[in-house]
Amino acid sequence: MLLGIDHLVIAVPDPDQEAGRLAEALGLPLGDGGRHERLGTFNRLIWLGDSYLEIIGVFDPELAAASWLGRPVVGALASGRGLATWAVATDDIVRDVERLQASGAQLTAPEPGTRVRPDGRTVRWWFSLPETLSPDGPPFLIEHAVDSAEWQQADRAVRAGGPGRLSGLEIGVQDVSLATAAFSTDLGLRAVPWLAGIRFEIGAQQLDVAPARQQPPTVRLALAGRLVTSFDMAGCRWVVNGD
Repeated sequence: MLLGIDHLVIAVPDPDQEAGRLAEALGLPLGDGGRHERLGTFNRLIWLGDSYLEIIGVFDPELAAASWLGRPVVGALASGRGLATWAVATDDIVRDVERLQASGAQLTAPEPGTRVRPDGRTVRWWFSLPETLSPDGPPFLIEHAVDSAEWQQADRAVRAGGPGRLSGLEIGVQDVSLATAAFSTDLGLRAVPWLAGIRFEIGAQQLDVAPARQQPPTVRLALAGRLVTSFDMAGCRWVVNGD
């Protein structure tokens, strides 16, 4: 079953510096990160319950340009910085991929992935990719290994009491009708009208797809005790509401 938006992959030249600035601006703790040794990328995380912001950069440009995750990151960095791609969480990736493929989704068979943390512990997951990864296209699916670092019961219990959550994402596209068809097929979700675009409900979160405007993707957050505010940073617009 699809659980919700798992994380946003936000490409920046210096993840340590940018993640620190963003965490401070949001009033959230800065998490650990690590290296994707086979992908040429490295990251820092900002947790929002079991969702998170992955602030990502490149340590090996040649390796990154040839890897599934590095390619959209390199592309986003070439444009300056900002959303490179994003992921939706599932609790049974094999079953969900089979179900969506049967309905026409162009998803790859699930593959394993890993990241090594600075403390030497390994984070493990499985992922399935759409035909193309981009900031304005369908996301990839991910299932986290619950016996690996960051996803054991104790880790998740700590995060569950955190001060914020990811409530939604808005992206601009050139053709709303084509995007609606792509997202509907790859995620198996029903689109409903929303302002000038369409909206998908993904678990407790919302994906809004609207005609492209001269503004970056918008990330909506609910943060306890915060006043309504918005600002631009790391190539995205951040809209914060009190929870």
